[in-house]
Amino acid sequence: MKAQIGALLVAIVLVLGLGALRSAQPRVQTVDFAQTPVAAGPSYPAELAPVGEAPVKAFRIPIKDAQVEVAAGVQYAGWTFGGTVPGPAIRVREGDRVRVTVVNQASMPHSIDFHAARVPMNVDFRMIMPRDSISFEFVARDPGAYLVHCGTPPVLLHLMQGMYLPIIVDPKGGWPGKADKEFVLVQSEFYVQGGDSAKPGQADWQHALDRQASYVVFNGKAFQYQATPLQVNVGDRVRLFVVNAGPSFTSDFHIVGTIFDKVYPDGDPRHALTDVQTYGIPAGSGAVFETHFAADGSGAGTYAFVTHAFADAAKGAVGLIHVGDGPMVAMAH
Repeated sequence: MKAQIGALLVAIVLVLGLGALRSAQPRVQTVDFAQTPVAAGPSYPAELAPVGEAPVKAFRIPIKDAQVEVAAGVQYAGWTFGGTVPGPAIRVREGDRVRVTVVNQASMPHSIDFHAARVPMNVDFRMIMPRDSISFEFVARDPGAYLVHCGTPPVLLHLMQGMYLPIIVDPKGGWPGKADKEFVLVQSEFYVQGGDSAKPGQADWQHALDRQASYVVFNGKAFQYQATPLQVNVGDRVRLFVVNAGPSFTSDFHIVGTIFDKVYPDGDPRHALTDVQTYGIPAGSGAVFETHFAADGSGAGTYAFVTHAFADAAKGAVGLIHVGDGPMVAMAH
């Protein structure tokens, strides 16, 4: 009997020990871009999901050649993270451990550069040959809206081909105040030769060097948010994470008909600017914007968001925000 009781106690201790070990292991949220691609049309989904609770976030990112539509009826032979331009948005929290696996399924060497990571470039951002992969991890230490892009020379070419995505790092305690809707917008340029229904467009290298963009876009396609506006309700406080992938132009971000209550230039809530009309984001950078569509202020109606460099807005970097459930009106910008 004593032996049986002893064996039972040992078993209980082992079970409790295993349970404690499991509970001590970090929870991991895993996302495979090949299994969770960005939804197809009618527009790139700009609304951003909340950050997950797991303290470890793992991402598998396939690099692949893909035909993308950069303007209505204009197809382009692009290079992508995950098959879309931009690639799917990544969202983590300050202090999270971020694990990255990049698989090169494309026809030439590529790489990846996380602006949100403090890591040795020569180790983690090194070249990835076709049919090869790389894995690394980092701790997200700096809140903000950051660019991820291919860093293989010539970087200009790889960026203009569509190799970028946003990573959002939330502050450890969250952003100050509650936002009813959150959106991510990535501004970028395309330099295109051709692009009809018979043959996709190709890169125009000389126009890229001369900064003569064919299209300047939000989230990979010119004017897409005129046809499918971002939808919010009257009274909503809206937070926008705006990343400028370039490769060459500044984004002079502005919403017609409202003022930004707050702009976080570097993602640090302690550095907030207040009551801002337009804020410039250099190529390769990002900023966080907040505005309030209050009933007694910027209430029900239609609002344009643009880069206030209007030569660029005329090439596609303009969209609409529809507030409330009233009829859409024609845009004056």
